Amino acid sequence: MPIYEYACPKCRVIFNFLSKRINPDRLPVCPKCGNKKMTKQMSRFAMTRGLAEPSAAPEGGDSADAGPDFNDPRVERAMMELERDMGHMDENNPKHMAHMMRKMKDIMPPGSIPKELDIAIKRLEAGEDPEKIEADMGDVLGDLMGGEEGGPGGGGGYTHDGGLYDY
Repeated sequence: MPIYEYACPKCRVIFNFLSKRINPDRLPVCPKCGNKKMTKQMSRFAMTRGLAEPSAAPEGGDSADAGPDFNDPRVERAMMELERDMGHMDENNPKHMAHMMRKMKDIMPPGSIPKELDIAIKRLEAGEDPEKIEADMGDVLGDLMGGEEGGPGGGGGYTHDGGLYDY
């Protein structure tokens, strides 16, 4: 049974929901405040180290940095492929990291990824050490998935609830 992450824009909390179905036909309700307008989040599998909490999409929806449309079957398929590939990734191989970062970039809406990411990907593809890239450019690789809590791109103060709720 899959576990999905949803953020409540009212409580500013991200919750984990255990679904009895692969593709649920409804959104879960916030366990804290009862809000019915939860926002699906990118799961943690997409980051290999330096994890930060995933950011929630803004409350109006269609902003450029709102993230991919997780209800789009193409995005869902790409995410499943990405998850499968993450299981085979060699974290010590910068070229593998570059390949995964490029796949993540391709899932995201145009204009939602910083231009510096392309430079970081090219450096990884050339075999450069990710630690050196991070030292030179900051955490551009980690920022792809949300950055520091409350920092730039960091979800604006969202916290992660440790519970698991039925969905």
